[in-house]
Amino acid sequence: MSKDLLPGPYPRTPEEPAKKYNMRVEDYEPYPDDGFGYGDYPKLPNKSLHERDPWYQWDQPDMRHNWGQPMHWDFDMYIRNRVDTSPTPVPWHIMRRHFLIFLSTMLIMFGLGELYPSYRPVGPKQYPFNDLYLERGGDPNKEPPVVTHYEI
Repeated sequence: MSKDLLPGPYPRTPEEPAKKYNMRVEDYEPYPDDGFGYGDYPKLPNKSLHERDPWYQWDQPDMRHNWGQPMHWDFDMYIRNRVDTSPTPVPWHIMRRHFLIFLSTMLIMFGLGELYPSYRPVGPKQYPFNDLYLERGGDPNKEPPVVTHYEI
């Protein structure tokens, strides 16, 4: 990477870095000089690539990016398969209310299921040869009880 593409030192005036990054002077705002090493790189709005026009003829359509256009410092966080910062079609308070209604309904249903359990009807296990009378500890001197097996 050439030296002119790297961020320079923190700017004293906004005119020179704005020209370097192909921006208008009124649109250029540097990151604060807090020691993180952003230098004169422009502080761009935190908007995802979903908010950019999909029908525009971009130089790099998958990134919705043109050549020479500055990229966000954290551009990998705002690409199309990550965070979507576009406005939602439903307001957040309505989504929260629907979620809480669903969650409370499910908790009530689980509670009712614990209070009033429901089991599948099950008959006794059927074994061959007189219900395995001798193998299950029956008295060999007595006659085994009559076992009725049902065919389904």
